[in-house]
Amino acid sequence: MQDTKSILAGRALPEQKKEKSKVWKRVLLNWELYVFIAPAVLYFLIFSYGPMYGIQIAFKNFIPTRGIFGSPWVGFDHFIRFFHSYYFWDLLWNTLSISLYELAIGFPIPILLALAFNEIKNGYFKRAAQTITYAPHFISVVVMAGMIITFLSPSAGMVTHLIEWLGFKAPDFLTDPRWFKTMYVFSGVWQSAGWGTIIYLAALSGVDPGLHEAAIIDGASRFQRVRYINIPTIIPTITILLILNMGSLLGVGFEKILLLQNPLNMGASDVISTFVYRSGLVDAQYSFSTAVGLFNSVVNAILLIVVNQIVRRSNESNSLW
Repeated sequence: MQDTKSILAGRALPEQKKEKSKVWKRVLLNWELYVFIAPAVLYFLIFSYGPMYGIQIAFKNFIPTRGIFGSPWVGFDHFIRFFHSYYFWDLLWNTLSISLYELAIGFPIPILLALAFNEIKNGYFKRAAQTITYAPHFISVVVMAGMIITFLSPSAGMVTHLIEWLGFKAPDFLTDPRWFKTMYVFSGVWQSAGWGTIIYLAALSGVDPGLHEAAIIDGASRFQRVRYINIPTIIPTITILLILNMGSLLGVGFEKILLLQNPLNMGASDVISTFVYRSGLVDAQYSFSTAVGLFNSVVNAILLIVVNQIVRRSNESNSLW
């Protein structure tokens, strides 16, 4: 029996060597492609996978003088502290409400814009409209926050004076907590809606013109052609982007919120990312802030998996029908 195993193992070794040699031959034959993707691979290895070893400080009492490996383990103490804190539910609600608000308002607007741009026949007007809507995307977050503060300033704000000129009392956009989420979401729509239309326009460019010609012959109106031809064409793209957006439901960035924050609207503007920034970099609670950030990332990953499974099962059920 042992002789048979040794014979089979001896035969397997040359076959494995042949497979390895074939792999290396393919690599050498297509070395230009591997050189082409090398910068992207190195980027993710260095900046995404490399720092992941630091996640362990979420389970340690990190002491900078001892380093990561010399710091004592504390288990889930930092997570328990965060879950039992008085600000846990406020942070979770602010983050979820801003994300859902942004998803409800900001997600369909690029779709509607793309459908509208696709129907514009005047080339000059179409290019001008696209340029105007794309331009805010290239404004930095700091400049955008400064513009928002300038426009909504209670003393010299253009929007404030316009509302008062129309005979209404202008609300305190910058200090009233009730207006912070609306201000944040609609400024984000202004900045990113035009840029978000690009991928939908690319999907709409793949529509067969023969479908529109046949629909016109059958007497279909422009609205009916948009409804029954254009929208079904971009539904796969909409589904993929919806899954990606749902996967980052708790991933509200801290940059613009931090720039628009003030002591008066802190109750509605403080989210998990700003709390991590403040507790980690300002208060030097490295282990605690890492635990909060890890909780945020894990929840986002779970949401992404759940939404992906829901969408896949709904597609399978639709295909059965």
